Amino acid sequence: KNFLSMSVQNETSQQIHASKDSNVAANKLNDIPEAPQEVKKHFGDVVVENTMERIKMAEKKKQKQSNDVDRASPKWQSENNEKLPEKKEATMLELSNQLVLGPLSHIPLKSLLDIETKLVYIDEEEISFEFSEPAVPPGPRSAHRDCADAVGAPAPTGSALLRVDKRLRVTLRDASSCYRQKNYAVAAAQFATALELCSKGAAIGKPFDSSPEDISSIASFIETKLVTCYLKLRKPDLALNHSHRSITLNPAYFRNHLRQAAVFRCLERYSEAARSAMIADYMYWLTGGTEQHISKLIKLYWQAMIEEAITREESFSVMYTPFVTKVKVDKTDKMKDTFTKKHPDYVEHIYTDHHGLHILPQTTEWSSPPPQQYLLTLGFRNKHIGKILEKLSSRKLPIFSDRKAPFSPLTKEESRRHWETIGKKIVPVMDFIRSTKLIDNFCACSRAIEKLHYASILGRLQQVTEQSQVINQAMAELASIPYLQDISQQDAELLQSLMADAMDTLEGRRSDKERVWNKIEKIGIIEDFLYQVEDSYLKNKRLRAARREKMKMKRLQSMQQHQSLGNTKLSLTSPKDMATQPTRKLTL
Repeated sequence: KNFLSMSVQNETSQQIHASKDSNVAANKLNDIPEAPQEVKKHFGDVVVENTMERIKMAEKKKQKQSNDVDRASPKWQSENNEKLPEKKEATMLELSNQLVLGPLSHIPLKSLLDIETKLVYIDEEEISFEFSEPAVPPGPRSAHRDCADAVGAPAPTGSALLRVDKRLRVTLRDASSCYRQKNYAVAAAQFATALELCSKGAAIGKPFDSSPEDISSIASFIETKLVTCYLKLRKPDLALNHSHRSITLNPAYFRNHLRQAAVFRCLERYSEAARSAMIADYMYWLTGGTEQHISKLIKLYWQAMIEEAITREESFSVMYTPFVTKVKVDKTDKMKDTFTKKHPDYVEHIYTDHHGLHILPQTTEWSSPPPQQYLLTLGFRNKHIGKILEKLSSRKLPIFSDRKAPFSPLTKEESRRHWETIGKKIVPVMDFIRSTKLIDNFCACSRAIEKLHYASILGRLQQVTEQSQVINQAMAELASIPYLQDISQQDAELLQSLMADAMDTLEGRRSDKERVWNKIEKIGIIEDFLYQVEDSYLKNKRLRAARREKMKMKRLQSMQQHQSLGNTKLSLTSPKDMATQPTRKLTL
């Protein structure tokens, strides 16, 4: 009852908020382009074992898509500056033609619920074996096929047909029956039992003939059903980890990302919901989705989450500027002046993120790359927070470091203060920045490393539940990376190490000090310390040089004064006085 009443209150408050703060929303949404009218333990070893295999599978899917249809990989993001014709110059960066002329209308809650009904709560009875080669000739959606249902229809794996284990089949049948009867509590308990059977090896009738990918597909199906059950029960906090794990087990299925977005929306974490919707839309296109109305619904959901995140945020505001070529200093200054005029309450610190290009749902069309790209300008009410975020945006590998003594471990009180700054003020802004940024130019794993650093802070504060959720979210990000962008061998090895260490942390293996992200943080802190020492040395050197120059100038001025006094005395002596002076003879 408490969960139910709380959720109803949340939905009511959303509607009240939309009407009550319409003027604030109008001001903040002025800088978003106008929308077009059209509208922990489960299978840990399996996940780690298949990381490199999924990277290869993602690359194969991308190459196959580029051969069949003229579709481009997101690597246009990194190559854009080199390949665009020079004649475009910075003409697209004319600030006089700012993104929209009038405020956007708030997308009503009913529209979002309709989208969730059509795309999130759809009753899927089939288990998707997405990592298996289909036994039938590939159709337009060969990368995503439903090959076996929950009651044991055969699933192709290579040339063999495998059947779901009998005990699991019965459990899934009962759970599906309860779900269709809207008895979601009993259905959730049955699906949880099915998940436990999978973890004990009872997924495929002939386990020695099955592949880890088959087991992952079945487990992902069960995880998604648990997500929908808990969402129906209005318990998004219980659905959260299941939504993360469904993506970790099956990152290529767009509905898994969309269900994650729905969970984030119910938790009022709108920036993260926007990122999940963005990835869902891209995955739908990547895996051969051709129904335009589905893509439009996902983009509308993505747009609504961005708008909701902006209107609810009080510590910062944003402005998107169309981008084509490299921005010069005078253009950056002009963007800053324009932001100051539009958002006078957020001018304590203003900076433009030059280290990553952003995309918006209103102007993104994956089938005709590259989509319109934007520079993101952010303004803050707190100068200290703005400076920290500007520094973080220029790092190749992100760390959360603000220590006075980098070689001393944080005390519990210092950790709590650190969390107050990072968890409540820094992480929400970084989540928003990622909501329109599909890939990372510096390091493919940056987003996951950010989350794992945050999980370490939660671990030091003994917030075990929150730590588990953040680690599972980071693992979902890691599993999705090979599908989002081309990665180097170095990034692939880092991804595999991060995934393995994340699983070890969830299962309580080894000390948290031995994790890859903690080593990255340690190196980053040492680098910061060395840079600070160097800056301090150079500053003192400049001060010493300035003092020496000042003393030199004083001595020179003093000598000039003495010389001028001597000349004055000499000029006062008359020729007569000089003639009367006795001459001295020099004797040898």
